[in-house]
This record gives sequence, structure tokens and C-alpha cells, in this order.
Amino acid sequence: MDLISVVVLNYNGRDLLDGCLSSLASQTYSPFEVVLVDNGSSDGSPEYIREQYPWVRLVRNRDNLGFAGGTNAGIRAAEGSYILTLNNDTIADRRLIEELKEPMADPQVGVCAAKMLFPDGRINSAGICISRSGAAWDRGMFEADRGQYDSMEEVFGACAGAALYRKRMLDEIGLFDEDFFLYLEDVDLALRARLAGWKCLYVPRAEVIHHHGKTAGVGSDLAVYYGNRNIVWYPIKDFPASLYITSLPFILARNLATIPYYALRGQGRVILKSKLDALRGITKMMRKREHVLRRAEYSDIRRFVKTWGEMKRQ
Repeated sequence: MDLISVVVLNYNGRDLLDGCLSSLASQTYSPFEVVLVDNGSSDGSPEYIREQYPWVRLVRNRDNLGFAGGTNAGIRAAEGSYILTLNNDTIADRRLIEELKEPMADPQVGVCAAKMLFPDGRINSAGICISRSGAAWDRGMFEADRGQYDSMEEVFGACAGAALYRKRMLDEIGLFDEDFFLYLEDVDLALRARLAGWKCLYVPRAEVIHHHGKTAGVGSDLAVYYGNRNIVWYPIKDFPASLYITSLPFILARNLATIPYYALRGQGRVILKSKLDALRGITKMMRKREHVLRRAEYSDIRRFVKTWGEMKRQ
């Protein structure tokens, strides 16, 4: 059996760790290891892990490296052939690892996405989608779970809050982009995987409960800044040239429309800073674009990129 490394990222989430780690302790799959990366917590999380969960491998970062940098530190320390990234505010079904691993028998599958549910049973994520504007969202978000996402199927990508990655694929395309720090780093990785010819499968029987936004906060200044900065970067870095050129009006329109939207919510300074910093980083993203593998046909990518009308029907 292949060793699977579960990488859990933690930042001041001591109160969340019991639920997450206890659910991992009861997994049906073996062998697996848990690598917990602490991103410079000040709440005693590392000490608590050492005392209560000695079977967990602890990686301590002196500073908060964000989701991308923190998770990458865990991946580099991992020994498994597969990497399961798991948020610390999740509770895994006991068959999570087993269910995610099974579809990896297909050598073309590089990523498997779990079915993520809110504590009240509504859908949190059934895979991720992207649009021509650069907007990205979780498929089925906030919908009642009526069985509409109970079929295994190919999707654009996986929410990294609960996703299994083939290590060989990560060795080929690279890890999470640490310049993104937080938010949309999984979208960037999903698109790079697609461009390199890898498939992503959504696995509905692999379930996790997710207490969404426990670390960064939903709608916080932090979330607004990184989400709206990175939404400019990943299309520049990853979109095939023909897709980027035809999508540019949608990209510009969306980014301009967000400024008054957030200003009316009292977050005008944050949204302006995010867009200015995004512009400052364009040259760096253009340089990174040169290193993105592009083996897939344009049609393989285009079928996953939604128009505005398709987004409304999603």
C-alpha cells in the first residue's frame, strides 16, 4: 500500500485541532502519516500537539507563511507518494483517505477532490470552477445536499481544504505558488495541473465537515485583499494566450466592478491596495508564465471555463 501524507496547516487554531486530528486517527486507510505545519502560532498549538498527539509530525515555521508557504513546508517534509491537504477546521469521515486514494489507480488522475460539507449539511465544495473573468468558486456552495453531487466526475479542480494530490504531479508542475500567500493558490495549481495534462476527479464518497473561514474569516480585510489581488495574477500566469486575449474584457470589467462594491461595504482602502499590488506584481507573473507546462489542448481547458451566463446557471 502507498504511504499517504496528510498535511494539516495550523495558525492559532488550537481549539480546532482535536476535531481534525481525532478524525484522522480513526481512518480506515493504512499506511498514512500526519504532518502538521504550525505557521508561527502564539496560542500554544505546537506544545499542545507534542503533548496530546505525539504520533503527529510537527513542522514549525517561525513566521506565518500563509497557506501556500505553510502547506509547501509540509509537502517538503512529507514522505508519502500522495499528499492530502486538509484544513485544520475540518472533521474527516473515517473513509476519507481510502475513498480519495481509490481513483488514483488511473495514472492520468493527478488530483482528487473531496465532498466538503458545512456543519449544517449544506454543500461547501464539490470541486472548484473558474470563469473567463478570473472569478473562481466552489461548485454547489451553500446548496442543500439533495444528492445532486453524488456522482464521481471530472471537475476543473479541487479545493485544497480537502484534496489528494499525486506527488509525482507536484514534482512535475511545482507546489503552491508562495507569492499568492493565501487564496486562489489552489486555483492556480489546478490550472497548472490541467495545462500539464492531468485530470481532477470529484469523489463524493470522500466527505469532510468544514467549519468554513475559521482562520482567515469570511469577508475579512485579509480575505478581500488576497482574494482580489490573486484573482488578477493567476489568469496572467496561467491562461493560454488565446483564452486570455478573448477574456480580457471580462477580466477588466470584473476587477473594475469590485472597487465600488467593496467601497460601499467600507473596505475601499483594502480593495484599492489589492488592485495596486496586483498591478505591481504583473511583471513577476509574466516571468512565471514562461515556466508553466502547456501540454493540454486549448479545448481541454476551455470546456471548464464558464461564461457569465453559465456561471448564473451553476
